[in-house]
Amino acid sequence: MKILVLNCGSSSLKVGVFEIAEKSTEIFKATYEKFEAGCCSYKITQGAAVETGQAPLGDIGAALVALPQILDGHHVTKLDAIGHRIVHGGEKFRTTAILDESTIAAIEALTPLAPLHNPANLLAVRIAKEVWPSLSQVAVFDTSFHSTNPPRATTYAVPKAWRDAGLRRFGFHGTSHKYVAIRAAEEIGVPLRELKIVSVHLGNGASVCAVNRGESIDTSMGMTPLEGLVMGTRSGDVDPGLFGFLSRQHGLSITEVEEALYSQSGLKGLTGSSDMRDVEDRAGKGDTEAQLAIELFAYRARKYIGAYAAAMGGLDAVVFTGGIGENSPSMRRRICDGLEFMGLRLDHDRNQFVELANHAAPQIQAYGARVRVIVTETAEQLMIARETAAALAPKATVPEPIPVAVSARHVHLSRPAVEALFGPGYHLTPATPLRQPGQWAARERITLEGPKGCLERVAILGPERPRTQIEVSRTDGFALGIDAPVRDSGKLDGTPTVRLIGPVASLNTDGLIVAARHIHTNPDDARRLGLADGMLVDVHIGDEERGLVFGKTLIRVSDNALTEMHIDTDEANAADIRVSGEGSLVSDLRAVAMANRD
Repeated sequence: MKILVLNCGSSSLKVGVFEIAEKSTEIFKATYEKFEAGCCSYKITQGAAVETGQAPLGDIGAALVALPQILDGHHVTKLDAIGHRIVHGGEKFRTTAILDESTIAAIEALTPLAPLHNPANLLAVRIAKEVWPSLSQVAVFDTSFHSTNPPRATTYAVPKAWRDAGLRRFGFHGTSHKYVAIRAAEEIGVPLRELKIVSVHLGNGASVCAVNRGESIDTSMGMTPLEGLVMGTRSGDVDPGLFGFLSRQHGLSITEVEEALYSQSGLKGLTGSSDMRDVEDRAGKGDTEAQLAIELFAYRARKYIGAYAAAMGGLDAVVFTGGIGENSPSMRRRICDGLEFMGLRLDHDRNQFVELANHAAPQIQAYGARVRVIVTETAEQLMIARETAAALAPKATVPEPIPVAVSARHVHLSRPAVEALFGPGYHLTPATPLRQPGQWAARERITLEGPKGCLERVAILGPERPRTQIEVSRTDGFALGIDAPVRDSGKLDGTPTVRLIGPVASLNTDGLIVAARHIHTNPDDARRLGLADGMLVDVHIGDEERGLVFGKTLIRVSDNALTEMHIDTDEANAADIRVSGEGSLVSDLRAVAMANRD
């Protein structure tokens, strides 16, 4: 599939054409900027050939209208679809969206959240629909990768009326963070769902993202792209009380303060220049303002890396990208120095000489360091093309119902745990067979104890496992007073400790999780349903009007399994299921398979 990608800003236009197949290839790339006096600067890259110059195009609209002729002149024809970068998707757009009139109107309604970005993005959409009326067009949102952020990361502690009006954190640079996390996992050679990554996008706009086992769980930008790190012209984190102070003391309006925070702050506010290269040059010549700006920029980034490592309960890799992240060895070192306590140490020679051609992702940590440090070019255009192709791929709707079972709190005990709780040589008594072959509920029960309270008569499921695992709901976690992470079964490293109380003794053990929803199935059913082990799918449960879609449901294929989806009691309550129910697969299986492979 040949995808045209349009990334339209307020003062520049970036264009890419990609052939999306088993191996994705960029076949055309162009940038148009510095529009003035009826002309603009342009740079076109096609293979090894690079063309630069001036074009008689007075504004972005003129460049968009001229694109068909430009593409034809470079022998780029027979486009299949167009993908558009849209900065803000709000709460409505949690994934890609086909651009029809209702979708465009909904995006336009989000303009107050991104007044500098969404109008420019929509300009490209409207002109592209006129220029290529027969092509499907898709919106890919900067915010959508962060739709997995939990409420504790997205909620501002402000009055309810404000929150009801839509005040919350969204996050941006999502396509960049998603791409570099996937690329880092490829470089490390470990599935993304097994890694804890901090993605550090440093450029004129800058943000940090915690990618925990393939999902964004927090990011430094908030309701707008103003929150977080120090940027080229944006302040990053400030005390919101400055609005009142500047109004009272200096008579500044809200609009004036907001404009200054967006365009007169950051590196520019500290030094007069928004270009880190210039700031670094001046710092080296003794400019104290430039030196402070560099220290502040690095300090803020280092704080976020440490905070996100804590939020994820560990760290496997830090990935630098963006113009500064890719090109400034000194800034990478400033940010990483002092993080040795986390197992992160740079190799200074590797850091100094980084080669990024052909989507390389070199590792620059010291040999033997526990945490990897990776540098790679971001590829937002490529990611938009992939997401566009996935959105237009045939959707698989499987009418065959999937049985849904409610999995109440329970434990899987190891042999040492059984003997510790019930006595040496004790063996559990199978009482009730479960639907999955070879599995059963034991007659025995135990108590779970946390700092806040106890959960009594908790079921034990057999047979015994090599490692004890305790599965509770999120509500159970609050009852215990312990923050249990959402994990796939068996992924227990770094999980919290809980006390198990048996008739003979008690045992403190890790392994407390909220089990990620999943579907057990066997190879025959998996083939019939178009599923594969490790795939993530969406499942619709309930009626058409009030039913829920449970996203990112893990497929677990084993030889003797019966096809059945397991959800916990909180999820069951949300779907109005008491004991069991039915669901249906509604995922774009091709897209999910591609994402899982990446």
